[in-house]
Amino acid sequence: MKALRFHAAKDLRIDDIAPPADPGPGEVLIENRFCGICGTDLHEYAYGPIFVPKEPHPFTKAHGPQVLGHEFGGVVRAVGEGVSHVKIGDRVSVQPLIMPRVGDYYADRGLFHLSSQLALAGLSWHSGGMSQAALLNDYNVQPIPASLSDEEAALVEPTAVAVYACDRAGVTAGSSVLITGAGPIGILTAMAASAAGATQLFLSDLNDTRLALAREALRQVRTINPRSEKVGDVVRSETEGNVGCDIAIECVGNEHALKNCADAVRKQGVVVQTGLHPHENPLNWFDVTFKDIDIRGSWAYPTHYWPRVARLIASGQIPALRIVTKFVSLSEAVEEGFDQLLDPAGRHLKILIDLSR
Repeated sequence: MKALRFHAAKDLRIDDIAPPADPGPGEVLIENRFCGICGTDLHEYAYGPIFVPKEPHPFTKAHGPQVLGHEFGGVVRAVGEGVSHVKIGDRVSVQPLIMPRVGDYYADRGLFHLSSQLALAGLSWHSGGMSQAALLNDYNVQPIPASLSDEEAALVEPTAVAVYACDRAGVTAGSSVLITGAGPIGILTAMAASAAGATQLFLSDLNDTRLALAREALRQVRTINPRSEKVGDVVRSETEGNVGCDIAIECVGNEHALKNCADAVRKQGVVVQTGLHPHENPLNWFDVTFKDIDIRGSWAYPTHYWPRVARLIASGQIPALRIVTKFVSLSEAVEEGFDQLLDPAGRHLKILIDLSR
């Protein structure tokens, strides 16, 4: 079958590989339908290997060349012994986190996403979404509502990141929220904050094209370009008492964006770090103490989020499909997908690979 595999930085290839084996006990074989190109995939392509193991992964034993893609869904084609929650023909979304289910401190407490042996389908597993089929563990395959489209099934994973960030932040009815970064995760986080009841949304980014796309996707958002406006000043001037926002969520992994979050949030506000920083970030810790603020990390998502997030998308409360700006075939994925998303002009937000084309 055809698969897009990571071999090295700037070396992605459409390879002919053997189809997955028949599912064993507790396994599910799916025919992939749509797969999103994530920022993590872009980083692997540009600078990797980062998450793709250089040596066999300690839990999954996977290593390169790696089939990419962890934002995907499809149709069940076969199930192994003991699988009862899905059947052949079911439409599913993939929860890609793979880890020990018992005997791990965090797994034993239901915090599977915090396991020190964590792997991901599409990064450190033998299968991924950028191929015609994938073999997965039963817990990775989640049935979806009839009202959720195949395209939306591939958006549950990034939306789960956004929903968890808002949960970590404590977004509630009436909250004022700043999100830094108008990429797919940033816009989905703004949508999730709105669904949670936030009544004031600020979104900052250096790319005017992405800010325009964000306004189209959200419609009720105050966009800010830090090149022309000081983020903290704008937020203070437009919030109650001119004190700043209740919550700031950093979705870039950029030191200036995090500093803007700490500056814009009010005293005793909350800053949540969602974007992955490539290096150490010098933050003004005097201000953190003086303003009495909370700084929290937000890593991935609890694995039990899938039904909740799928309902939020299917109901229209999080219109995730609005972030998709292009569809490509697998054969077009590198030039028309990865390269387009790495273009500094940033004309696209989320590109989905249609595996049926």
